[in-house]
Amino acid sequence: MRKALAAVAGLAVAGLALAGCSGSSDNGDNGNSAKDDSQVEVFTWWASGSEKAGLDALVKVFNEQFPNTKFVNAAVAGGAGSNAKNALASRLKANNPPDSFQAHAGAELTDYIEADKIEDLSSFYDENGLTDVFPSTLLDRLTVDGKIYSVPSNIHRANVTWVNTDLLTKAGIDPKVAPADLDAWLADMKKLKDSGVETPLSVATDWTQVQLFENVLLSVLGADGYQGLWDGSTKFDSAEVTTAIDYYTKLLSYANTDGTGQDWPVATDMVIDGTAAYNVMGDWALAEFDAKGKTYGKEYTTWPTPGTDGMFDFLADSFTLPVGAPHAAGAKNWLKTISSAEGQKAFNLAKGSIPARTDADPADYPEYQQGAMASFAKDTVVSSLAHGAAVKISWLNDITSAIGQFVSTKDAGTFQDALVQAQTKGLGQ
Repeated sequence: MRKALAAVAGLAVAGLALAGCSGSSDNGDNGNSAKDDSQVEVFTWWASGSEKAGLDALVKVFNEQFPNTKFVNAAVAGGAGSNAKNALASRLKANNPPDSFQAHAGAELTDYIEADKIEDLSSFYDENGLTDVFPSTLLDRLTVDGKIYSVPSNIHRANVTWVNTDLLTKAGIDPKVAPADLDAWLADMKKLKDSGVETPLSVATDWTQVQLFENVLLSVLGADGYQGLWDGSTKFDSAEVTTAIDYYTKLLSYANTDGTGQDWPVATDMVIDGTAAYNVMGDWALAEFDAKGKTYGKEYTTWPTPGTDGMFDFLADSFTLPVGAPHAAGAKNWLKTISSAEGQKAFNLAKGSIPARTDADPADYPEYQQGAMASFAKDTVVSSLAHGAAVKISWLNDITSAIGQFVSTKDAGTFQDALVQAQTKGLGQ
């Protein structure tokens, strides 16, 4: 998902409403396009690595299920997804949409919905029985004013710490036992530093820094307090947020200083090659470890970021049906594949995420994904900030800018003031 951090270079989405789109018709049934399944142009940022492998696996199933519908790959590479989002915004503004495009389920879709750029897919869910096979915790996050506008291909978890077992063992730390809280984790980082590990914690570009901060917020505030940040019941000028900023500062003191500008695999690879002990990354990192021939439970392990056990920090890749899609029937075929049991199995085995469907068999998946499936079923589910599930793009952009400034200056007071301003603006207060 590469985390097309919605920092998204202005994502011109704000200008979409000015594009003068035609009125939305249910499920895109607009003239001949509703009947045209000759092809489907699918727009993503899955252009390389494990993401492309996941897309290729989906396309293979799609070709088997719909051999008469040609798949047209419109992936746009680069910029951790921001290049794709900018290109998509330009196309939507010009009323030249692809047949389906990738987005993160949740608040990230708000701007597209308000600009009348994507269709209501509620009847598609009913026709294909998706309300029976997707869990209520997911359906609730997909529903906006009683309507559903996207179909998820997976569920990712953002509060995962990836651990180099050898480095911890050499420092006298049991890698299989997660620290009880952030204080214990910081104590272990000091042990690692004292043992000669120069970089206990690896970070990469801006969205990975946002993701680390959201993990700290979740650890300090708990699920209710964290979720309250997005509806205003928790204030960013609270003492708890001040405490979270202090922990974040301490964690960054154990991190590499050259992360900004580096994409996420660089930070993950530091754990793989033993130059870093920990990396907080979503479970798309699993495919990176697999690609490097590492064995789960041997060279590396994972646990929920300290203080977040019992919580599942959720995000999901999903696909839409744009208003005016040239091949709406082809798009529906694509949505059928990504929501099917076969499509979700093929995709998630390649991607490291877990299926959105509750009828998936855990035995079909390796150890990490089995654990993630069990956690999603029983843990408190919260929405990821960094990956577009918790807030709309403009609010996320403001937080990303504030974190970028803080990482550079370490001015905690200015950082917290900027977060307060972002919340006030985001809530329209």
